[in-house]
Amino acid sequence: MLTFVWDIDDVLNDLMHAWFTEEWAPAHPACTLQYADIVENPPHRVLGIPRHEYLESLDRFRTSERARAMQPNPAVLQWFERHGAGHRHMALTARPLSSAPEAAEWLFRHFGKYVRCFGVVPTRLEDGVPRYDSAKADFLEWFGKADYLIDDSAENIAAARRLGVRGLLYPQPWNAGVGGAATTLRQLTALAEAA
Repeated sequence: MLTFVWDIDDVLNDLMHAWFTEEWAPAHPACTLQYADIVENPPHRVLGIPRHEYLESLDRFRTSERARAMQPNPAVLQWFERHGAGHRHMALTARPLSSAPEAAEWLFRHFGKYVRCFGVVPTRLEDGVPRYDSAKADFLEWFGKADYLIDDSAENIAAARRLGVRGLLYPQPWNAGVGGAATTLRQLTALAEAA
């Protein structure tokens, strides 16, 4: 049985889109950018703001009721309903520990039927908090069970591949993923069926 490791933000959900349209754009009415213009992640340079300002805004949104109310990615949820039972699944996120409880609750509420494990690679750790992993590849190397990583970060996919974990880049405006979600999930289905 294959083990799929899923990124949460911007794969299982549309966090960046929700943050941009519900938090950033309403607070900055002069902003003329559209979500498709977010060609870098993190997008602080695209938005013309300091990185810390973007992170503060995103962190506030991550713990908000609006983030809790985000719907799961419908294409991915449909994939799980059709193919999820035939494989093992875990979620792996890189975010501050302060918002990990909200991510875990959201994950298990929407995908708990299939996802049985939750991993977090904490970002921006406070002094005195132990750092076990600096990147998702560190976690995957320790975990040792992953067959596929589905992520929106080309860097995470490349690092996973160096470990022998097959990767699938989930398309977003900031990466080179091609063909859209439906094409990506068809590729995942074909890869899983061929294994």
